[in-house]
Amino acid sequence: MSRRRIGFWYRFAAVLCKPPLVVLIKRDWRGMEHIPADGGFITAVNHNSHVDPFAYAHYQYNTGRVPRFLAKSGLFKKGFVGAAMRGTGQIPVYRESTDALSAFRAAIDAVERGECVAFYPEGTLTRDPDGWPMTAKTGAARVALQTKCPVVPVAQWGCNELLPPYAKKPHLFPRKTHQVLAGPPVDLSRFYDQEMTADLLREATEVIMAAITRLLEEIRGEKAPETPYDPRRERIEQRRKTRAQAGARDGGAVSLTAAETAPAGTEVPGGGTEEENGK
Repeated sequence: MSRRRIGFWYRFAAVLCKPPLVVLIKRDWRGMEHIPADGGFITAVNHNSHVDPFAYAHYQYNTGRVPRFLAKSGLFKKGFVGAAMRGTGQIPVYRESTDALSAFRAAIDAVERGECVAFYPEGTLTRDPDGWPMTAKTGAARVALQTKCPVVPVAQWGCNELLPPYAKKPHLFPRKTHQVLAGPPVDLSRFYDQEMTADLLREATEVIMAAITRLLEEIRGEKAPETPYDPRRERIEQRRKTRAQAGARDGGAVSLTAAETAPAGTEVPGGGTEEENGK
C-alpha cells in the first residue's frame, strides 16, 4: 500500500518547529533504516519530556514518513493549534467518554491507508524516577494485532535533560543532545489470530515495551530495572499505607476495593477496562 503525502500542514509545521529545535538541541539519530518506506505501520516510542513529541516528529519527518500522533481531543477544537492538528492528520483521543475507543478505530483506519501512527504506549510522561519506560497501556498492541502491521520500537533520550518530566523551566545550557534509536520491527506473529483478551494484549504490550527498553539501554549504556515502574501499583501501595495509618489511629483496618487491586486492563466495578476508562 502506498504512503500518504506529507501535505501542506505538516510542511508548514516543520517550517515553524525545526529552526528552534535545531538551535536548542543537537542530534544523534540512528535506526532510520528500520522505518518502512511504504505501507502502514506503528512506531512505539518512550516518553520522558513535553519537548520530545516535537523532537521525535522532526526525526521521523526526516525519514519521509510523517507520524500521526494520538492527542487529547481538546487540542483539535479551536484556533491555529486546532487547525494544525486537524491539518496534519493527528488523531483525537476522547478520554472518559463514549468516544474513548474512537481513537483506536481511527488509528486502525490510518494504518490500513498506509500511514504511520506513533504511539506513546505509556500514555503519559514516565514517572519512573530514573526516566526508564514504565508499564504501558495496550492501545498500540490492540491496533498492531488488529492490522498485523509492523511495530517499530523507538527509544529516545535527551529532551528530558532539556525539560525534565513535569518541570516548568528548561535547562538550556549546555546544549543537550537528542538521541534516537529505532530498532527492527517487533515480532508479534505468535499473538496473531487469537482471541484478543486482556491477558493477550498485556503480553504483547510487554514484548513491545521490552524492545523499547533494550534500545534505551543501548543509548544510555546502562541496565534498566528488572521490573518496570508501575504507577498504578505505586498508587495502590500508597493507599495501603495511608489506610493502614488511619486504621492504626482508629483501632481498625480498612480493606482495598476490588477496583484498586484488579490487574491493569481488567474490568472493574463501574464498567470498562482501565484503558477504556482513560485511567
